Amino acid sequence: MRIKSVENYDLQCPLGRPFGWSQGWIDHRSTCIVKITTDDGIVGWGEGCGGPIASLVRDLLTPILIGQNPMDRAGIWERAFHALYNANNAVGIGGSALSAIDIALWDIAGKATDLPVCQLLGGRVRERVAVYATGLYYTEGEFPDRLLDEARSYVDAGYKGMKTKVGGLSIDEDVKRVAAIRDAIGPDIKLMVDANLAYNASSAIRIGQRLAELDILWFEEPVNARDIDAYLQVKAALPMAIAGGENLRTRFDFRDFLVRRAFDIVQPDIAMCGGITEMQRIAAMANACGIQLFSHIWGSPIMIAASLHLMATLPPCPPARNPEPFSQEPVMEFDRTPSAIREELSPNPFDQQDGYISVPTGPGLGVEIDEAALHRLSVSR
Repeated sequence: MRIKSVENYDLQCPLGRPFGWSQGWIDHRSTCIVKITTDDGIVGWGEGCGGPIASLVRDLLTPILIGQNPMDRAGIWERAFHALYNANNAVGIGGSALSAIDIALWDIAGKATDLPVCQLLGGRVRERVAVYATGLYYTEGEFPDRLLDEARSYVDAGYKGMKTKVGGLSIDEDVKRVAAIRDAIGPDIKLMVDANLAYNASSAIRIGQRLAELDILWFEEPVNARDIDAYLQVKAALPMAIAGGENLRTRFDFRDFLVRRAFDIVQPDIAMCGGITEMQRIAAMANACGIQLFSHIWGSPIMIAASLHLMATLPPCPPARNPEPFSQEPVMEFDRTPSAIREELSPNPFDQQDGYISVPTGPGLGVEIDEAALHRLSVSR
């Protein structure tokens, strides 16, 4: 079996109502899908974050892939990484390009052996993965009714936790907004905040001290993604867990953050950190350091499925007789913001039941792709 072709699809869909975060406003959703086909007709699907990664896959990685045995995932990963590293693209968009091809190769391997990816990774520790709702972004005219109705809808749907944004308003306004959400959902639902790098250490500590009174479970990306000393300063000053890592690429970026315990919770993104192959390595490093891994997700059913397969194999951290989600069991982000890509790319989009998503049982990623929807959502090939 050899790799015959590699195709790229840049997907984009507009939003009916733009929503905001600390760094700006979002008026569309986008991602990049990679389709790898073997000479015996097996198709593997992969995903990387949107943007110019298609050119990297086409011009730099496709020549490495064509004619190779797709089962040689580790060797292909190393050759692709070195090609990106030598071109100074090993981080940033290079990590996304590498992720896309790696996920597709795991999909092929599962389909070739008639096994789900989680079985190839060593087998399930759990049949379903706990998830929390990501939403509660800034929108025009949201406060208080529409914002609080959204928060209550997640409780009604069975979620045990949800995440909102901070950093897009003044500290006083953001604290007022988070306090209203806490009042609306009650004391038993876990509530997390995400600043998306909005603060320096002193500002993060100032708002964090006020948010601590609202029983915030974790404070995500409070400072610059690569400022390890600022993370350590914030972590030492605040009582809630400190989370981050979605903007890091490959185990080499993660190493010092994990060894120096800059995170309480690490959040690699499987479509950016280097794919399934590399995220498994990052997970092992995190577990050895006693740091929980809760995967970041912002994409299509391909990314969701890849994350579910890996999360299904992770041991509780730390081990416990009756491990619970958020405390020892890993949990996964489940994006609830509008996205035609997430809802239409597969005829069977993922949904949660009582705060969990079942791990796919079909061969490979176990996700069926609607190629008509793929072409409809594609802005280039």
